[in-house]
Amino acid sequence: MSRLIYLDNAATTQVYPEVVDAMLPYFTEHYGNPSAIYSFADEAERAVDHARGEVADLIGAKKDEIYFTGGGSESDNWALKATAEAYASKGKHIITSKIEHHAILHTCEWLAKYGIEVTYLDVDENGLVSPEALKAAIRPDTILVSIMTANNEIGTIEPIAELGRIAHEAGALFHTDAVQAFGHIPINVDEMNIDMLSASGHKFNGPKGIGFMYIRKGVKIRSFIHGGSQERSRRAGTHNVPGIVGMAKAASLAVEQMNERMAYETKLRDHLIERVLNEIPYVRLNGHRTNRLPNNANFCFRFIEGESMLILLDQNGICGSSGSACTSGSLDPSHVLLAIGLPHEIAHGSLRLTLSEKTTMEDIDFTVDKLKEIIERLRSMSPLYADFVAKNK
Repeated sequence: MSRLIYLDNAATTQVYPEVVDAMLPYFTEHYGNPSAIYSFADEAERAVDHARGEVADLIGAKKDEIYFTGGGSESDNWALKATAEAYASKGKHIITSKIEHHAILHTCEWLAKYGIEVTYLDVDENGLVSPEALKAAIRPDTILVSIMTANNEIGTIEPIAELGRIAHEAGALFHTDAVQAFGHIPINVDEMNIDMLSASGHKFNGPKGIGFMYIRKGVKIRSFIHGGSQERSRRAGTHNVPGIVGMAKAASLAVEQMNERMAYETKLRDHLIERVLNEIPYVRLNGHRTNRLPNNANFCFRFIEGESMLILLDQNGICGSSGSACTSGSLDPSHVLLAIGLPHEIAHGSLRLTLSEKTTMEDIDFTVDKLKEIIERLRSMSPLYADFVAKNK
């Protein structure tokens, strides 16, 4: 392949060279187990402690409120399952939305088998959760509200501070899946009324297989993974020291560069959106036009299948997605697109393009030019399109 244009940064990101450099010594030199008592392990222990402090500072948390996990899915599972267990005497009602990541939705389905009642809030056509809808759904026995900070497919940013305030006023805890948002937009757990937050290193140029959960002091949830006494006896398992160091380094770089990166990616994103909407007929933008992640654009093209589009883009060296990377093997239309009111036949023609600071304007223009050719080619073979044209002559 002579040219690669990687536009699937919501699925995973390139690890920064500085991140790799920070990790390497903990594979080969300071490889001691940080739980050990001998002095050789001290450097690894110090590295984990320093990383914990770095991550905490970036979201306005205290160091001892950060817990390292295996990634976003583990953190989401921990937040929901451990809350359901610890607060069972208060109630058995959890509220979430219909557009959450499957790490939340499938965990809620699992909890429902054990007597937890789950309310799934509707969203509007832009994917926004209504604070009024949350107020109407919340009950005296509601123990947890879990709403994602920003949607992984359509990029819409939710009104987290207001939703968290409503949860707190009703005496419920508030969790947010910030996997797509952390490192890309500013987050402060106090200002946004967050009690628990999930994040994953590989979404912001860190390594895979490492994440963290913020748990506000006073939240009474217990262990999710049982075994040793790591993470203050709340999360067993030998620390992934290189991963922890790498994630903290990536997080620091992301926040340090955030303002400049947000402005750059927003400029490219808006150029992409404007060209697609102006130059390709029968297309719609999914998600809020402006209140969305800086690097996210998601479209639906009528009369075609998203999978065919992805294959032809790939043949031109362009990497995109038709939805969440975690469900890309599924032929079912995106639950997010169905939740914002799209019919199945339109939801099937979706394309998500997510940029990075390394994406260029030339990359965007090349992609749109190829996309125009691909859409025209696929529609020329589509009986649905032929019928539509015949009926509208």
